[in-house]
Amino acid sequence: MKNKIIELVDIKRNFSVGSEVVRALRGVSFTIHEGDFVTIMGTSGSGKSTLLNVLGCLDDSSSGEYYLDGVLVRNMSKNERAVLRNRKIGFVFQSYNLLAKTTAIENVELPLMYNSSICTKDRRVRAIAALTRVGLADRLQHKSNQMSGGQMQRVAIARALVNDPAVILADEATGNLDTRTSFEILALLQRLHGEGKTIIFVTHNPEIAEFSNRCIVLKDGLVDSDVFNSDVRSAAEVLASLPILSDD
Repeated sequence: MKNKIIELVDIKRNFSVGSEVVRALRGVSFTIHEGDFVTIMGTSGSGKSTLLNVLGCLDDSSSGEYYLDGVLVRNMSKNERAVLRNRKIGFVFQSYNLLAKTTAIENVELPLMYNSSICTKDRRVRAIAALTRVGLADRLQHKSNQMSGGQMQRVAIARALVNDPAVILADEATGNLDTRTSFEILALLQRLHGEGKTIIFVTHNPEIAEFSNRCIVLKDGLVDSDVFNSDVRSAAEVLASLPILSDD
């Protein structure tokens, strides 16, 4: 039996807007197991962004229970959530969120800076290993302005991997990329999934669901559908069929 990495039980999140209460999440429940590749989708106003913030330990729910790799998140202090987030979640954002004028190695080392048990030498070794894993062994000293969008997103994925997190949480990770580069990133994520990584890909693009093994769709703050995909498409195969328009 695979471990439960994410377990949500009747999660609700309310916001006060003036005198009104907005119920962004109205009772969301699902479980994600180790090694799953799950797409979470929903239109604007579905609660997708609110759910992302709860899953990423960036916000707390109003009620319900959230377990991250067996740890109960709700009612943790901000500092406790920050430590849990750093150790258990690797984030990949649409806009990369890399530090400007900083090398690939330095960007990837950043999450390890908050772990006092890892020395400077080990940080460097882990960062190089993570960058090599995403195909950037020849870009270790390159800065953001010296890399393409696809390379910057690979740096972001390496940064997400460097702490060996329980889950990689990707937020519109191909949203700023052209078609070919998007499939390069999808192929990389599928490869990492094949190596056993648990991946949650939050997106508005329905095509992404074809490359994951499960798709959860939100509507009006509730789970509208939760479907397993028995015919997962290969991003590598799609990539191989695309014309090469220019050098990267």
